[in-house]
Amino acid sequence: MVVAMMSMTMTYAENENNNATLNADAYNMNVNMRKLAVTLGLNADQMEAVEDIHNNFANEMKLAAAANSDEREALVDSAIKKDIRYMHYVLDRKQYRTYLMLLNVTLTNRGLK
Repeated sequence: MVVAMMSMTMTYAENENNNATLNADAYNMNVNMRKLAVTLGLNADQMEAVEDIHNNFANEMKLAAAANSDEREALVDSAIKKDIRYMHYVLDRKQYRTYLMLLNVTLTNRGLK
């Protein structure tokens, strides 16, 4: 771990652009909407609303990926807050809890939270 920290520190400036490119995939929030709909048990109206909300979220995450590193965290936090606020209006309690669990796991696995 110490060796990794030292090498990251020594090559930070050189690899900053490369890391941004490699981590851009972490910000890609495209999902299979049919699988999400089945997992959450969405009806047709909910599916349309969830798809619209998620598309906005995915676009905001792409903007965050392209932003400077010092702005990125704030943009990600803002995108997440908007997403969960809008989803709260569309989903019932059980669906919302499941969605939050899926979102948290996704963000954690991608190193964004």
